[in-house]
Amino acid sequence: MSLVQHVSALEGFDREPDPDAPDDFAPIRRTISYDVLQPPSQTVPVAVQRPGTPAYKHSDIKRIVQVAVTVLTCWSASGIVFGFAALKPVLVAEGVYHDRCTDDELREGIQLCSQQDIKYALPTSALHLRYLTTLRLNLFFTIASITANVSALPVGTILDRYGSRLCGLIGCFLLAIGSLFMAFSFLRPRFQGYIAGNFFLALAGTFIFVPSFQIANAFPKYAGTIVALVTGAFDASAAVFLFYRLVYETSSRFSSPAKFFLGYLAVPVLIFIALVTIMPSRDYNSTLQLESKMERAEDATRDVHESDDDIENEADLQVVRKKRAAHRKNKMRQIDGVLGDKDERQQRADREEDRQQTSQVWGVLHGLPAYQQMATPWFILITLLTVLQMVRMNYFIATIRAQYEYMLGSVAQAEMINSVFDIALPVGGVLFTPFIGFLLDRLSVPAMLGLIVVCTTVIGVLNSIPTVWAGYLTVFFFVLLRPLYYSAMSDYTTKVFGFATFGRVYGTIICLSGLVNFSQYGLDALTHHKFNGNPIPINGFLAVAGLVVGIALVSFVCVAGRQMREHEDVDEERQRLILEEDDDEYDEPQRWR
Repeated sequence: MSLVQHVSALEGFDREPDPDAPDDFAPIRRTISYDVLQPPSQTVPVAVQRPGTPAYKHSDIKRIVQVAVTVLTCWSASGIVFGFAALKPVLVAEGVYHDRCTDDELREGIQLCSQQDIKYALPTSALHLRYLTTLRLNLFFTIASITANVSALPVGTILDRYGSRLCGLIGCFLLAIGSLFMAFSFLRPRFQGYIAGNFFLALAGTFIFVPSFQIANAFPKYAGTIVALVTGAFDASAAVFLFYRLVYETSSRFSSPAKFFLGYLAVPVLIFIALVTIMPSRDYNSTLQLESKMERAEDATRDVHESDDDIENEADLQVVRKKRAAHRKNKMRQIDGVLGDKDERQQRADREEDRQQTSQVWGVLHGLPAYQQMATPWFILITLLTVLQMVRMNYFIATIRAQYEYMLGSVAQAEMINSVFDIALPVGGVLFTPFIGFLLDRLSVPAMLGLIVVCTTVIGVLNSIPTVWAGYLTVFFFVLLRPLYYSAMSDYTTKVFGFATFGRVYGTIICLSGLVNFSQYGLDALTHHKFNGNPIPINGFLAVAGLVVGIALVSFVCVAGRQMREHEDVDEERQRLILEEDDDEYDEPQRWR
């Protein structure tokens, strides 16, 4: 899960208190802020924001190529560590951490020994102790998952302050370091830099993924589509390890992990070349910045300069002013070509207003400092739910094969479910992304949260039923819920807390959730030591806990949202009566003394 993994808007309106009317709220147009260090009260004015490049400065073809390069970059590098379930069989086959096995375990031919894995016998077979959830290999994934979440905080701040290019260059360097660590670990097993290598791969993914959404400003009219493509590419990047595993199973001799990771060094090299040749040196102007340029371009008084006093000939003066007017109008046409004309811009504004009305809770905490926002049930409940869901998702990704080996008593059936999951995880995210945007625009926040709670509960129930059909249904709902939850979370944050505090609030939620993911290591140990390998108690507990917290969150949002709307109705009625009273006083005959 990433700080900015979403299909929602990159910019919009915050409700800010009007200093002249403390009880009133006025909409303030903002670009989403990822900076966790800058207080929202110190929002940078549009005119002095970090300089960017207007999209109309580059041709459509060049910008299309830049979008394509960004999507390919995300697909190849942004979230490959989340393909752990596909890579794990390769790690086992290569004997990663096998040097920790005892002589007795090696003589028995156990594929995962006690130091790699906490072992138990399959319920229908006493002959094999194999392919079970490994604590050390699962830690390999847990560290990467935590890194991807926690690192979003500093990466977001670097992005806001220094731009996408620096983030991309850092990502290239980290990706190369991670690949070298992994390759050298397979070439020299005693080195054992697997966890460090995966750490750098995860950190690189964040540096590459977080800035990728900025490319949506290349085509502001189609920003929603580009955001969906980038999000889908992140989900699809989990398939990188799947493709490698398929090649490995076909010919492991010619496709060893060391060769794969050495060959993978081509990815950061190509990304680096693209950054310095194809991609813009400065981020494109946001829609907000372009609209500011449009306002200046529409101002005809700018055709008159103080320097005009130096031109004595009236004819020459008119020629100069006509050139200025022509330049100004040409810029208006260029901006119109990027943003759309007035009608198109108005339609987008109307759609945004409809989204705000549909949400039922838009602006409830806008304008408050982040520390006050984080002291409310709006923050506490969504954080608890996110913590539970992230632990559950990552636990499932890391242990899916072991869970179904125990519940089904069949290695073959568990491998089939795992194989379907390896394919469905990236594909499901890509296919479901457009539908997510549809849901976010048309469902209220309480309805969306209710849908998520229902889905998580259904998954929890299905994941506790020891049958093949339940296993496949669990996979199906899981690959749909994962991107839906990520996107709904960022959408909830912007609607409830606002764009100005997005970096602090959402970053804190994801950071806390990432740190709690260390508990996954304890869940592994508890499953095997306390429950003898039975995953059902853990699955059941997480499902019940998620249901309880989810019901509390949905109930609170429904009640608080209704109270907010009632308060707004009272305020509107009061304002109407005040206006009517003012009109009556104005219409009365004036008496002069």
